Amino acid sequence: MLRLWPAEAPTSPPVRRGGQIVASIRAEPRSFNRFVSRDQSTELLTMLTQGRLVRINRATFELEPWLAESWESSADGRTHTLHLRPGVTWSDGAPFTSADVLFSLQAVFDPKTQSVVADTLRIGGQPITAKAPDAQTVVLTYAVPSGPGVRLLDNLPILPKHKLEGALAAGAFASAWNNTTPPSEIVGTGPFVLREYQAGQRVVLDRNPRYWRRAPDGGVLPYLDRIVLAIVPEQNAELLRLQAGELDLTSSELRPEDYVPVRDAEEQGRLRMIELGVGTDADAFWFCLKPEAKARDPRFAFVQRPEFRQAISHAIDREAFVNTAYLGAAVPVWGPVTPGNVQWFWSDVPRYLHDDTKARAMLYDIGLEDRNQNGILDNPSLVEARFTVLTQRGISWYERGTAVLREELAKIGIAVDIVPLEFGALIQRLLACDYDAMYYRPVVTDLDPAGNLDFWLSSGSAHFWNIGQRTPATDWERRIDTLMLEMAASLDPERRRQQFNLVQQIFAENLPVLYFAAPRLYYAHSTRLRGVVPSVQRPPVLWNADSLSVTN
Repeated sequence: MLRLWPAEAPTSPPVRRGGQIVASIRAEPRSFNRFVSRDQSTELLTMLTQGRLVRINRATFELEPWLAESWESSADGRTHTLHLRPGVTWSDGAPFTSADVLFSLQAVFDPKTQSVVADTLRIGGQPITAKAPDAQTVVLTYAVPSGPGVRLLDNLPILPKHKLEGALAAGAFASAWNNTTPPSEIVGTGPFVLREYQAGQRVVLDRNPRYWRRAPDGGVLPYLDRIVLAIVPEQNAELLRLQAGELDLTSSELRPEDYVPVRDAEEQGRLRMIELGVGTDADAFWFCLKPEAKARDPRFAFVQRPEFRQAISHAIDREAFVNTAYLGAAVPVWGPVTPGNVQWFWSDVPRYLHDDTKARAMLYDIGLEDRNQNGILDNPSLVEARFTVLTQRGISWYERGTAVLREELAKIGIAVDIVPLEFGALIQRLLACDYDAMYYRPVVTDLDPAGNLDFWLSSGSAHFWNIGQRTPATDWERRIDTLMLEMAASLDPERRRQQFNLVQQIFAENLPVLYFAAPRLYYAHSTRLRGVVPSVQRPPVLWNADSLSVTN
């Protein structure tokens, strides 16, 4: 069961208003426009500067009213009438109205935007339709019933029509609010506003004096005057700055090797350490399976065979992987849904037990054997099973995890070369399918699978082994498409669970992505920080930034 311990005692001092905190991020934002960029830094900045109609509380995973203060849903789950919070303004003083909601939906579904958010908001494969009876009311209609209902709207930041309608009309919305945009041009309804961005160094945000939300005592929020996001891609440097008090918190969890030094700092009264539980996201290993990108690669003939990927899964000793890559602070997994996602985890998902002999036999059956006796398998044309695996530079568990993969796969005759890249370069290669294989941790936005259709549907923008297929490339992907659309449209919780278990079974049998371990997450922050409500999802603390304060 997920455990979340409060980061402060009930006798905490009264909340102090003012001051600033410094947090780290590991990569600079690719954009300030969440509609076109899914990287974690862009998502974090969106949380800090923009509002949504509803919010999923990242600690309880319950749905909360946000820019919409209330709503009613029809019995068939298709029509949702939302009542907007009165008196809300954008950070530049312009009124927030239903026109902004209609504009945001228009922008996200515009084909020229090519939004990475759109797939999560298509219901039954169709865009949401919307109308506004008045300035404070929005009526949304779904093409089919939806199990998650308005919960899906957590995926939709509401953007200002008065600032961006010109870009949308000109077909330039996809390039609007890029990371060269002057900060003064970016307005929002979130708790903070962008003040400064220095590429490769930091992002500075000031409190939004027009923020709508109020504290329990009726006072204004946020408590803080400023948040500085220091760009620190190297984890050792991040730890040293946290220990030295130069950082108040990080945007991600601790590494296993950090536990002892952080515990020492906690005993000295400089840091506070929290155990979050098993993570809801696991590191993933996959090959590019896009036919149009890889059809001329002679290795593609065996990489696309599920037996090849199943053999790899058999070759990995997951218990050893846990002990080496995560220093024991993880649990073995066989699919993308980890035990941390209690509601949707399926303990009977097909598993591939460690068995090198079986792995070699499966590879032999598809025509791979060591024909020239150099230790590397090849096909009858002497094409070797040798691959380059890309991963993010500077992340220690990626370094150890890829090293384990290289060593374990060498035992069954598959050669692996590892190339760490800076985050931006890695994502560019991912989107272009310009790689053999990749080892990385994609992060889900919601624990309900219907909130992540961009991953599960073959046409999805996060279906990363073969992004954005016009039609399903395989029969098993077509079956998953059908099941996921049915599951998302069902209002029966048990029926939804049964259908998603079938999806997990099909996924595990075909293994487009391999998973080996889900980390046990620990987090640390400065003892001067108050109001911490930690989450097992990223960002662990800044998701609730408007309620953070400092003691000095």
